[in-house]
Amino acid sequence: MIVITNPSAIANEISIIDSLFEEGLSLLHIRKPDFSELEMALFIHQIKLRFRANLVLHSHHELAQDFGINRIHFSEKQRKEEFEISRENKIISTSVHSIETFNALHPNFEYAFVSPVFKSISKENYQSETDLFEALKSRTNFKTKVIALGGIEPENIQKTLENGFDDIALLGAVWHHENPVNQFKVCQKIVHSHSL
Repeated sequence: MIVITNPSAIANEISIIDSLFEEGLSLLHIRKPDFSELEMALFIHQIKLRFRANLVLHSHHELAQDFGINRIHFSEKQRKEEFEISRENKIISTSVHSIETFNALHPNFEYAFVSPVFKSISKENYQSETDLFEALKSRTNFKTKVIALGGIEPENIQKTLENGFDDIALLGAVWHHENPVNQFKVCQKIVHSHSL
């Protein structure tokens, strides 16, 4: 299960991030689109050293080397403009909004977020024009894992995993909740019970 940071600052964010990792979070995508390189470096620096291997950078990819981070993420725009197939042996991921685009991805991508699966929690009036569960039936790319993003919350995790998605990514469900860590644990329990 993946968590993506809230784009803007959250109270006690670093302490929540450390708690999420303590509870078994596997990957944290750091998506802070307005951060300068320095702000990003300061943010990473505050996260406990032992969790560095679980961080994924959405921007300022050049910092990955400095911090020993092995994972970088390409937005759709970055993928078109600056993607190099071999990013110094980094593990790479990306974002898409259709199964057609997903099917056409280079096999070097370990996984891709497909969104929005449901009406977004964090972005107002943001939902897919197509039924992504239906579209997923035409999946031909099995090299890259398909990760559901957008409107994922406890009530629809089971349905999402039963309908062909390999995993889920949480953003609004965690960061817009009064107790982000408890909400994460609720979601984690559902994912674990599905994989049994």
